[in-house]
Amino acid sequence: MTVAVLGAGKIGEALLSGLLHAGYAPEDLLFTERHPERAAELTERYGVAGVEVADAAKRADVLVVAVKPQDIDPVLDELSGLVGPCSLVVSMCAGLPTSLFERRLPEGTPVVRVMPNTPMLVGAAMSAVSPGKHATDEQLRTVEELLSSVGKVIVLPESQQDAVTALSGSGPAYFFYLVEAMIDAGILLGLPRAVAQQLIVQAAVGAGKMLDEGGQHPVMLRENVTSPGGTTINGIRELEKHGVRAALLDAIESARDRSIELGKVHEE
Repeated sequence: MTVAVLGAGKIGEALLSGLLHAGYAPEDLLFTERHPERAAELTERYGVAGVEVADAAKRADVLVVAVKPQDIDPVLDELSGLVGPCSLVVSMCAGLPTSLFERRLPEGTPVVRVMPNTPMLVGAAMSAVSPGKHATDEQLRTVEELLSSVGKVIVLPESQQDAVTALSGSGPAYFFYLVEAMIDAGILLGLPRAVAQQLIVQAAVGAGKMLDEGGQHPVMLRENVTSPGGTTINGIRELEKHGVRAALLDAIESARDRSIELGKVHEE
């Protein structure tokens, strides 16, 4: 199976890198990139050929559209005369519904909407998958198998994709933001930056592993660290005092609203 990634930005490159690490051969992968310097850099780095959109559509079994939502119109214009019911189009464009692709591409073109995240780069992505009206169960399984090679996959109704975009798609950025703040706190307390970073990054890795493998609710895990009258409860009190929980709720809700806005821009 040949896979072409249309748009080799951060998420497109993450998919290429993840597929290669998962065992895909470079000759089974293609990508498109409008900047020649960037295309040459990626070909040198990964050994994958950079091609034009028309060539990708002709040669690939699966076309993964990974451009920014605001750049989708010229891509759809170009694809409209090149794809059809025999092509499988996978959209990784935040906020854009499958109905947009189905409306702009030839009748019967199968489309699957995916919301991945950047941990795909290290084989630890969380990808939410939703089939369009023309995608078959077999084609959905093809997308699941493709994405399973770079992380975990969940199939959801498309009506939930905007929430997924806010929670999972943007989620790594929130964790990075918190880790950055905690490293700064370590520096404030007198630790060298390198030491603070090592401590917090490993704490994050360990906490994530406990969440993933331990089977316990996050509340129970937090309570296990929070001794009566101890240091942690004092820290938690300050987080609650400053409304960190409410701020996270508002941030994720705002991201969801922006995902909805991106889709509405392309409504008829």
